Amino acid sequence: MIARLLGGDGQFRVGDDVVEALNELDAQGAQAVEAGDEENLHRVLGLMAKTVRERGEPLADDDLSPSDLIIPPDDLSLEEAKELFSGDGLIPDLPVG
Repeated sequence: MIARLLGGDGQFRVGDDVVEALNELDAQGAQAVEAGDEENLHRVLGLMAKTVRERGEPLADDDLSPSDLIIPPDDLSLEEAKELFSGDGLIPDLPVG
């Protein structure tokens, strides 16, 4: 799968293990949004981006592969997160495997 980090970090190819980790963090982000906890939301989004950067394989800048999931920047406001939030969380649940 291809994950895009908003904020200029580009795209990364990630494995199923990374998708699982992102889904777990996404659930925490959804809880932060529901609780109105912007500080925790920023922490979780930062962890999501860090996970992708550390465990994913960066794609070349000229690679135009479509993104399967998009990680918002860690400075996303609570209001912006509420607009993006759906029943699936900040990123959609994706099948692993």
